[in-house]
Amino acid sequence: MVRLYNTSTKKKEVFTPINKDHVKMYVCGPTVYDTAHIGNARSVVIYDVLFQLLKFCYGKVTYVRNITDIDDKIINAASEKNSNIESISTYYTKAFHEDMRSINCVDPTHEPKATENIDCIIELIKYLLKSGHAYESNKHVYFSIESYPEYGALSGKKIDELDHGSRVEVGQNKKHPGDFVLWKPANDTDYKLSSYWNSPWGEGRPGWHIECSAMSCAYLGKDFDIHGGGMDLQFPHHENEIAQSRSAFVGSIFAKYWVHNGFLTINEEKMSKSLFNIVKVRDLLESGVKGEVIRYALLKTHYRKPLNWTENVISESQDTLNKFYRLLRGVDATNIEKSDAEVSKDFIEALKNDLNIPEALSILHEMVTKINKTSNENKKLKLTESFVKSARFIGLLESSYQEWFTASISHQEIKRLIDLRRAAKQNKDYDTADRIRDQLKQMGISISDNEDGTTTW
Repeated sequence: MVRLYNTSTKKKEVFTPINKDHVKMYVCGPTVYDTAHIGNARSVVIYDVLFQLLKFCYGKVTYVRNITDIDDKIINAASEKNSNIESISTYYTKAFHEDMRSINCVDPTHEPKATENIDCIIELIKYLLKSGHAYESNKHVYFSIESYPEYGALSGKKIDELDHGSRVEVGQNKKHPGDFVLWKPANDTDYKLSSYWNSPWGEGRPGWHIECSAMSCAYLGKDFDIHGGGMDLQFPHHENEIAQSRSAFVGSIFAKYWVHNGFLTINEEKMSKSLFNIVKVRDLLESGVKGEVIRYALLKTHYRKPLNWTENVISESQDTLNKFYRLLRGVDATNIEKSDAEVSKDFIEALKNDLNIPEALSILHEMVTKINKTSNENKKLKLTESFVKSARFIGLLESSYQEWFTASISHQEIKRLIDLRRAAKQNKDYDTADRIRDQLKQMGISISDNEDGTTTW
């Protein structure tokens, strides 16, 4: 029995799919104007694990995660780089896929792009106009939030208390300041970058919110089981999706369960360009941090709680995975999947309890202790196989012992770093010495200093 916290009801509920033979899940994907930061990655990793759990429990699962490839941010990036929206979105979509696969995330069942679903978007806007929930104004089409009495139920906001302007344009064309755009007319930049399409309301492009309503309907139908995304999307994005979809299709529940992952901060501060504290997945990978280490770091905190990223989170995750991988010494990791060992039942039960991954990780640690205390080799192997299968269930221990502990850098580079550290210590520059030690540690290299001043690794 899977239990999930449903944001719409503000409580943990037993998950009862609309069709027990086919679970359907939609998750808001990236706006592809830049490489993914760890906040983006957290959401992808969380729903990747939920996808695996649902498949394990129900068999057939359709997981849709969209790509927003037309947006003001993409247009701005194209203008700044003297490029075009197709080149920008194609480049960063490819980068997103590479980075997510590097942290052991599987691909969703479908990954629709907004630009490939313009016809669906236009049809949905037509429904809203016909039903009186949308209106035309100065070549724009807006959704009227006052036409939907339940507006604000998901986020707990009241119409007269809304903070307007957060990806909801404030303008004189609206009947209410909170009305949001469904279709906007093309401007000079749109014409220059070919970021416009024909519609019954003239040449232009869709608003952000309508994209997900149209694509979820196209790939999952009017009603589906789970809608996921970051907590920051509750308002206005998810609130607006609900209003659009339920208004367009009378009697539709749209999404039965709403699942939101918590915020990610850097040293307890919000990530922002102004603070110069945005941590990119690609930068971590290029600095020598293994993708699996990043994944573990993102899994350590319960998905609904805030995750505070500090200097220690990578080194701690590296240490833990080193500990896990040491159990694989002498074990043929390629044959583990063929064994009859099963994923730990306690491990699965932890995941079924509102995706309690920290509890599942604690069970892995308990399994490590049990394996180390077992003297019978056959029993030890069986326990190890179950341990590995459990870890792989959430995307960990995908490598062999040899692959994990083989440094991705040359011996010459290791020696160079050790020499630099020795020189720093001689100059009593202990901060630099410690930094180099941490750098080596992140690469999987353990060092020790001997009494005669030499360093071994």
